Formats: sequence, C-alpha cells, structure tokens
Amino acid sequence: MLERMHLIVIREVERQGSLTGAANVLNLTQSALSHTVKKLEQQLGTPVWDREGRSMRLTQAGQYLLRLANRMLPQFEHAEERMKQYAQGQRGTLRIGMECHPCYQWLLKVVAPYLKAWPDVDVDVKQKFQFGGIGALFGYDIDVLVTPDPLKKPGLCFEPVFDYEQVLVVADDHPLAGLAYVVPEQLSSEVLITYPVETDRLDIYNQFLTPANVVPRRHKVIETTDIMLQMVASGRGVAALPRWLAEEYAGVMPLTPLKLGRKGVAKQIFLGTRETDATIDYLTAFVELARESDWSTAKPRR
Repeated sequence: MLERMHLIVIREVERQGSLTGAANVLNLTQSALSHTVKKLEQQLGTPVWDREGRSMRLTQAGQYLLRLANRMLPQFEHAEERMKQYAQGQRGTLRIGMECHPCYQWLLKVVAPYLKAWPDVDVDVKQKFQFGGIGALFGYDIDVLVTPDPLKKPGLCFEPVFDYEQVLVVADDHPLAGLAYVVPEQLSSEVLITYPVETDRLDIYNQFLTPANVVPRRHKVIETTDIMLQMVASGRGVAALPRWLAEEYAGVMPLTPLKLGRKGVAKQIFLGTRETDATIDYLTAFVELARESDWSTAKPRR
C-alpha cells in the first residue's frame, strides 16, 4: 500500500540526489531508508529508481510518484498547519503568489494596513511556482494569487481589484517620445525589455505586436523594474509597463509613457482564491482591503 511516508522519501531522495542525503534530512539511518525503499518497490512490483553507481535516477513509475508527491504533500502540510493553528487559536500565514512582476509597489500599499489590522497573521510572498500560479493555488502552496490573467477553473474564484493601462516606456530623448501613441510597426527596430515571462503571456506581444505580425529587433529579459527602467532611460531599449508604474518612475527618471495604439491596451489585476477558503476571515479581509484600497495611481474597482 502506498503511504505518505513513501511520497516523502521519493521527494527527498530526488531533492538530495542520494539516499545518504535523504536519510540525513529525514533523520533516518541509511540502512533504514534503504529498507524502506526496497520494501516500497517490492510492494509496487516495479522499480522506482534506476541505480547507476551511487546515483539514483527515477524510473517512469518513479517520475509519476514524484509528481504525485509534489501535488499531495503540500496539501497534507497545509492541512496540518491549519489544524495546529485552530488548536492554538491562531490564524497563521497568508501566502500570496505573484504573477504580476510590477505589482509589488501596489502590494506593499495593501500589505502595510493589512498587517496593522491583522496583527496575528503573517504574510509571505512567492513568485516562482513549480506548477504555475493556478497549480500553486490548487496545490495549497499559496492562498491568494495576484494575476492579470485569470483562468476560470472549478473551485477557484477570481476577484477584479483594479483596472490599468499598459503603456510603452521610452527615454525622454527617444525619437518616439513626442508621439501621442505608437503603432506596432514602430517597434520593429527597437530592443524590447521585458520581465522573464513567457512571450505568449506578455501583453505587449499578445495584444499589440503579435496581432500585427510584428516582432522587435531584439527581446531582452531583465528581472528587476529598477534596472529595466535604468536601461530604458539610458537609451538601451523600450519597455511595456502599467501606466501607474511608468508615471511613478517618470517622476524621478527621464522617461516618457506612450499609449499602445490609438485606443490603448486596457488590463485588470485579479486576486484568485480557492472557493473552499471563502469562510477564512483573514483571507477574505485581505481581498476586501485590496478591492477598496484608495491608490490614486490605479483605479480600484468598487
């Protein structure tokens, strides 16, 4: 019979790369762990690992069990932590996942009053997910997902928080800076700087360039907003960002935000949660505070 401990062993051996490393982490002797592994493979009737000297490589069956472990174990851990909080009269930690790179400034403006209103709740922010943001919600790795691209799935709820406009950001002395708006063809000779996100999820591509069959001269990826806009200000490229963020930086750097097309590109930020968490007071309070936050550079939805 497959047990939770078996999944823990499979996950830890993969993480550590050896039985010795896994045994140390799990506080087991190597012989005890070897016995557990041997017994598991006997029960399953198929090998979980291929042995190559001291190294171990998961078989096809082992890969399946590893995927199962990565889905199921976080849910067990989350449930145990929640039960512990109930038993101790605590509320615990609100884990926020970010699929919106430029949203940290907005998030800080929400988190500060939230922490003050809920002193017994901690906040943790995660940006990288093993299965993507939606998978992280389903897998209980996070409790709230901040995303501009909601995906309707049974069991999930997405609440619109605010509207914003995606704009092109150029240096003040850039040849395009004096225009009222730009058209896709004008970016064919530009270096486009973006966050490290898949191209088909970037609004500048899927709502502006790709429909016009236009590609930039070069696509450069930079993780941090500050460095990205320093590059733009120095004439090393152009970037696409929310207008609220572009205007905030334009106040301290030689930058000009431009409308993407005559009509512009309109977007929304959503907060995604699990429907089963609708009765958790500190989670619903965060969503409500985010909806009602009065931030003059964004448009809260009421």
